[in-house]
Amino acid sequence: MSNKQLFSVIAGTGCFIPENIISGESFLSSIFYENGAIIEKNIAEIISKFSEITEIMERRYIDSDMLNSNIAAIAAQRAIDDAGIDKETIDHIIFCHNFGDIEQGSNRMDMLPALAVKVKQQLEISNPDCVAYDLIFGCPGWVQGSIQANYLIQSGDAKRVLVIGAETLSRIVDPHDRDSMIFSDGAGAVVFEAAASETPTGIIAHKTGTYAGNWASLLVMGPSGNPTVTDGNTYLKMNGRKLYEFAVLHVPQVVRAAIDKAGISITDIKTVFIHQANGKMDNAIMKRLFKLYDMDTVPENLVPMTISWLGNSSVATIPTLLDLVLKGQVEGYQVKKGEYAVFTSVGAGMHINAFVYKF
Repeated sequence: MSNKQLFSVIAGTGCFIPENIISGESFLSSIFYENGAIIEKNIAEIISKFSEITEIMERRYIDSDMLNSNIAAIAAQRAIDDAGIDKETIDHIIFCHNFGDIEQGSNRMDMLPALAVKVKQQLEISNPDCVAYDLIFGCPGWVQGSIQANYLIQSGDAKRVLVIGAETLSRIVDPHDRDSMIFSDGAGAVVFEAAASETPTGIIAHKTGTYAGNWASLLVMGPSGNPTVTDGNTYLKMNGRKLYEFAVLHVPQVVRAAIDKAGISITDIKTVFIHQANGKMDNAIMKRLFKLYDMDTVPENLVPMTISWLGNSSVATIPTLLDLVLKGQVEGYQVKKGEYAVFTSVGAGMHINAFVYKF
């Protein structure tokens, strides 16, 4: 009798990085508001301080004629090609996003049909048994989609699941809010495949938490910071300071729970794929995580970062980062067979999640 179990392993990855580079200088003509009043500081000084705090120097925006589902389909096709599979053998497509398709110059979100369905259509997958649906989970969406894929694979109901994270935040930010400089566009996709093994491989443990009670209002939709804008549109709004404090306190605890559930040591983790939200915040989270294990220093070359040149593309940041690392495009980082990694994210909800993966 075989002792083999089903595990979810990464079969292929792909991403789409927009070519339009938006530097800090692109915001020099912006007028930012706070609490309904114009921020009177020198705009160049605001931009410089912002870059210092977040470590974001550039971000990427998609072309005006593209939609979120378009860039997702490109990333998905690249992941399918990388996996070398027949697209008709995909059992589920899980598309993780937050705002659907938004046309350039509009603020209207289009989520019907589901973006996963639009991607399936663009990929020209005809198999009706390939079930396509969306997952709305804030920035941790792609990590949660991967956890969902793992459930499907371990149940025996699916052999291949395509998990996409894609967002066009440039279409939903308030141009009068300095936080708009954080956000960017992008898409990443991963094909997870069932692997029968006697020893754990692929996704081996996970943990998710939803801290709605006192924290759901940290990232919401709201009116423009400019009180003269009365078009009725709502924009992405966040309480940056409180969000930072929340993440630094709670993310390390969720990551620790996942690591402990996996039955391994923190020192076994060779790479941490963390949501690229704010460079300083991610560093603080890592320091706090190691403190939970009574360790004062974070190992070098543990956390690959792309935030300085890609900004925060929400659900797309982790699958994009993974694709770049696996393809040798993040200097100083590579993964080796048998190594452990942690994937973790935090965002609107407030949701925090993490999974431990063995390559």
